[in-house]
Amino acid sequence: MDKSDLINRAKEHFGRLLEEQFARIEKMKSQRDFIDYQDLGTIVIGFVGGDGIGPYITAEAKRVLKFLLEDDLMSGKVQFKDIEGLTIENRAKCRQAIPDDILAELKKCHVILKGPTTTPQAGDQWPNIESANVAMRKELDLFVNVRPVKIPEEGIDWVFFRENTEGAYAVGNKGVRVNDDLAVDFTVTTYEGSYRIIKAAFDYAQKSGMNKVTVVNKANVIKTTDGMFLNVAREIARDYPDVEWDDWYIDIMTAKLVDPKRRKQFKVMVLPNLYGDILTDEAAEFQGGVGTAGSANIGKRYAMFEAIHGSAPRMVKEGRAKYADPSSMIRAAGMLLEHIGYKEKAEKIQMALDICGHYEKQLVITGRDTGATGREFADYLMETISDEKLAERWAAFSNK
Repeated sequence: MDKSDLINRAKEHFGRLLEEQFARIEKMKSQRDFIDYQDLGTIVIGFVGGDGIGPYITAEAKRVLKFLLEDDLMSGKVQFKDIEGLTIENRAKCRQAIPDDILAELKKCHVILKGPTTTPQAGDQWPNIESANVAMRKELDLFVNVRPVKIPEEGIDWVFFRENTEGAYAVGNKGVRVNDDLAVDFTVTTYEGSYRIIKAAFDYAQKSGMNKVTVVNKANVIKTTDGMFLNVAREIARDYPDVEWDDWYIDIMTAKLVDPKRRKQFKVMVLPNLYGDILTDEAAEFQGGVGTAGSANIGKRYAMFEAIHGSAPRMVKEGRAKYADPSSMIRAAGMLLEHIGYKEKAEKIQMALDICGHYEKQLVITGRDTGATGREFADYLMETISDEKLAERWAAFSNK
């Protein structure tokens, strides 16, 4: 095939991608307001185990939620729904990131607690299907990814708002391998997509009292897409005169998060998709690693909560899955509770996680038989939640 044919084929491919994005923009423009959970007769919480260690740690998070929501489960105010089949084996068999029957079940839920899922990579045994996470975010339009990191004794109180449906991940499996010498991927930024994530960050900063937003970008080099993101931030900032804001380039931002003096000044951070993925993994290390961090994926109709780490298939192969740390999934469960209106119960989870995993450490999880199992840790956590002096214990530790 000569160069002109290769170029024409690439143009046709790019044209189809543009048509898809224009259709997506129209859907964003037609969206209604966020769902009000107080108006629902029953809140349906879906549980998706995923694969690898996912089913193990999801089961422990579900036990904690059942413990805290026992009365509402009995009364019918809350309903649990188990959704099977979002495994790499089934997804590969169906050749779909999310098989149609599973997607239909997901859409019957209001909120979802999801375990890690394996994403195929070049050279492995699986077909080139899209990440289940990316597909779920797009299918359910979960455009806000919220990842908090809080360590009181170090003055760290960060909330990251990562754009969840655009950027380098929007068409991540639809790049063009033009020929053996040239491969092209695409990054997507829209006005609507940028506006809604940045506005969500400013809203949160104002309502939470944090009153500080940092817009992370690389607009000095990625001038078109990152430039649009930054310009939208400037526009929105004018509507929030009481919220301080600044912008930082992603490269220096990664450095300043490890600067003990500078990092205390950051509060709410809003980022395009890929930068958010990278920076929140770095931030989680301050809290004890990605195994301790939860993540919220929020849209106007649906919301999904998950760990930020992977499925760790090696742990399953080595027979160590029961020793996987469920802290990330339990922290995500706490975020789920807060999202649907159970703020007090959510705070109990977060305090108990800090006490059990960061301060007291009566049980230590090592990922091997040298430490506690996930079930033992969940039992320890629920005992701590039941303590009438939970808040006093947490305050005593965090104020040291």
